[in-house]
Amino acid sequence: MDRPGALAGLNRRILEAYSRRTTDRLRAALPLRVALPHLEPLLARNIAKETQKDALVIRRAGATLAGGGQPDRDALSGLLDATKDIDRAFLEQVGTLPIRIVIPYHEIAPIRMQRIECLFAATCRILGAWGTERGLRAAVQESYPRAELERLLGDLLRLYAVETRVLSRSVQLPALLVPVRERIAQSLYEIMSDVARRLAGELTVAVFSKIPSRRAS
Repeated sequence: MDRPGALAGLNRRILEAYSRRTTDRLRAALPLRVALPHLEPLLARNIAKETQKDALVIRRAGATLAGGGQPDRDALSGLLDATKDIDRAFLEQVGTLPIRIVIPYHEIAPIRMQRIECLFAATCRILGAWGTERGLRAAVQESYPRAELERLLGDLLRLYAVETRVLSRSVQLPALLVPVRERIAQSLYEIMSDVARRLAGELTVAVFSKIPSRRAS
């Protein structure tokens, strides 16, 4: 069984649920409702980008664990560099949209590295606990106490929200929206943070529930 692939698939479903819930909240919020035609295509492509990055980290962590090695700073820095290749493909895609983005790596790199380190360590911990006859859910239960798992999920989603806030500040919006750019970025972050907290709680309940819960939506 491709266990890193299964974990990456679960991560993708979590991020997609996070994105859907965030977009639903944005549609009801001002001034974000005004900016949504410019933000929604960006957010959709951004979540696909982040899913790719996370899968890269998860698979690298799985390979490191299988090889009996330990992550070092150079290996994690290499992952950070690899995410920039995914960024370049993302920028080519959004180049077809009526917006322009310059990624401020001096701000984003420390946030992204923190998320890479957190996800790498969590992956090693979960895959290391995944016994031959047990599934992913049991491995997560064995790896993390309930409160710690909720905190981990909340931290991973919050770091994504922080990076998105920085990215949203770099979007070249139409002149009409430029005066409210900071307000848009802050409102987006507040919504994403609230959705992250709620989703982390729901996912934790689902993991530790005796009755299997429906997939996050």
